[in-house]
Amino acid sequence: MNTKISILFYGRKAKTTKDNLVPIYLRVTLQGQRLELSTHRYVSPARWSAEAGKVKGSSAEARSVNAYLDTLRAKAYGHHRELIEEGMPVNVETFKEKWIGVEEKPVLLLEVFQMHNDQVGELVGKDYAPLTLTRYKTSLQHTRDFIQWKYSAEDIDVKKLSYRFITDYEFWFKSVRNCNHNTAMKYLANFKKVIHLCLKNGWLERDPFLGFKMNKKEVVREYLTEAELQRMAAKEFATDRLDQVRDVFLFSCYTGLAYVDVQKLRRSEIREGMDGERWIFTRRQKTETPSRIPLLPVALDILDRYQDHPQCLYQDRVLPVLSNQKMNAYLKEIADLCEIHKTLTFHIARHTFATTVTLSNGVPIETVSRMLGHRNLRTTQHYAKILDQKVSDDMQQLRERLTIKKEK
Repeated sequence: MNTKISILFYGRKAKTTKDNLVPIYLRVTLQGQRLELSTHRYVSPARWSAEAGKVKGSSAEARSVNAYLDTLRAKAYGHHRELIEEGMPVNVETFKEKWIGVEEKPVLLLEVFQMHNDQVGELVGKDYAPLTLTRYKTSLQHTRDFIQWKYSAEDIDVKKLSYRFITDYEFWFKSVRNCNHNTAMKYLANFKKVIHLCLKNGWLERDPFLGFKMNKKEVVREYLTEAELQRMAAKEFATDRLDQVRDVFLFSCYTGLAYVDVQKLRRSEIREGMDGERWIFTRRQKTETPSRIPLLPVALDILDRYQDHPQCLYQDRVLPVLSNQKMNAYLKEIADLCEIHKTLTFHIARHTFATTVTLSNGVPIETVSRMLGHRNLRTTQHYAKILDQKVSDDMQQLRERLTIKKEK
């Protein structure tokens, strides 16, 4: 494409004033098209040099007009350069918009983020879980706080996003917000979805995440051992409150359900399975994936224990579950009473089901993955990596087989 520009100043005789002065016009030629703009300056025809495109002489007035024309020429070349750098079409229409100040309204990052969250909010219950919306709202607030910290601004043009922006954002999470590496990566993953929205809409030409590594560090997941499970189950507490929290926690240990899935579990979701035993038929709220879980004896005993509990009858729930905050607070108290020296949270129950209850007892990882409602096997494999006991048992079986072969 031809992007050359031709600039010419001339005296427009057709518009000579009553004082016999001609207006000086600027002619810009782009792609064979002309754009003529008034400079709002006038000159006597005798003092105008058509060849040089400026006022003759060295008087103060001539120097002033010529300096002004030089400024306009520099402005014209500047707008021409901006059109090329911005990847805009180089023609008289876009040049005129630049000249008179009609420019495209910038697309602001936080406005795009809010638009994204509004769309997610409209689809909660259809394509997204409520917690997903909460996660994006938190991520939006973090982005707003970072922009205020970094730029002292309320918002920024998405065109200003760069690799430096991403690395500075990561630094802010780890330093100002004191987040660990994996938490910072989770927030950046949420932010990256908004970046992809900008790229797909053409608001951003280059992905600022290009070259940025978002690898998470492997975390050793805490879980209870068989001995700790038995100790907790056998413990007699002084209050019904701790008994109730312990029972709900153990139910999750033997079903693998997350807190929110236990809390919302209805009696109608406990049905007879293909083997004639009672199963859980539910969907994980986090991923909307189905979970089919045969109930083990410990879980069945807990269900029967709360069959006539007033809260369960009134809310049509399987178990009387307190708020997640209270459950975690009471679990720490239970850990102390049971001499379990681990930071006990409700989510450890799900890890315990995956490790101590199932994988350690020879349940195939594919079956465990299905019961946990994981979308892919790689997620479940994180649990298998930490089972030293399982590795030991498998290797012991291998030793025995090799010994038998040797003896033969």
